[in-house]
Amino acid sequence: MQDFFSIFNLVVWGFLFLILIYKFFRSICLVPTRKAYIVERLGQYHRTLGPGFHALIPFVDKVAFVRDLKEHTIDVPPQNCFTKDEVQVVVDGVAYISVIDPVKASYGVTDYQFAATQLAQTTTRSVIGTLELDRTFEERDLISSKVVRDLAEAGESWGITVHRYEVKNLTPPPTVRDAMEKQVNAERERRAILAKSEGDRQSRINMSEGKKAEMINQSEGQMQRSINEAEGQAQEILSIAQAVSDSIQKIGAVAVGQGGEDAIRLQLAEKYLGKLKSLAKQDTRVILPTDLTNLDKLLASLDLAPRPQ
Repeated sequence: MQDFFSIFNLVVWGFLFLILIYKFFRSICLVPTRKAYIVERLGQYHRTLGPGFHALIPFVDKVAFVRDLKEHTIDVPPQNCFTKDEVQVVVDGVAYISVIDPVKASYGVTDYQFAATQLAQTTTRSVIGTLELDRTFEERDLISSKVVRDLAEAGESWGITVHRYEVKNLTPPPTVRDAMEKQVNAERERRAILAKSEGDRQSRINMSEGKKAEMINQSEGQMQRSINEAEGQAQEILSIAQAVSDSIQKIGAVAVGQGGEDAIRLQLAEKYLGKLKSLAKQDTRVILPTDLTNLDKLLASLDLAPRPQ
């Protein structure tokens, strides 16, 4: 019987020793970077452990909370909201928060993530209630800014900060969505028709301007051609007149000289005989003098005979 109690005492003391060893190792804390450990001593807040090695008093100190100081992404679940014009829409979003005061995040609120989610939903409902349906799609930045502002005010007591909030989806009812799609299609068709008519109008304007420019170019070309032809004809007439004038002057100069008048008469007689020759080759009836052999008499009858010196 004594041996039994000895073995029992040995087992109990061994168990207590193991518990002591376990508590001793549990009292050694290695805190990672961007983590914060909240230590309570005998049920009260004692201190916050930062990154590094820390030793606690077994059975007296314990790590009550472990807070992650990195930025968290919180999904805000979809919820039904009513716009100012009484249209129901389904809205969900995402918030980006981080813990800046581990003590407040541990003792200031039960679950800061759940609290931030609920506050984001209520703020979103209140903001959308002040907007009409068409503006809700345009004022996403307004919704996000107001949610961030309200979360920032509440986050001071919760030990958190809200970096940004974004509306992921804003879905109207199927009937409203169909009406909006029809409106968008009608607007797209209207703009297509307007663009086509504007293109046709511009095309006609371009064609008319092209024809106008072509007609102007043709008229200017014809005008320049007429001017050139007129100038050419005038130049030709001037040249002919100048040549005739020079010829007359030369003939006059020769005629006043010695034997000039006889030379002119002889030239005229040759032209006369040449004309008779050309007429004889044609089917033309020509009346000739009775005696063609007497050339001096014939020229005298035409007043073309040479005059005695």
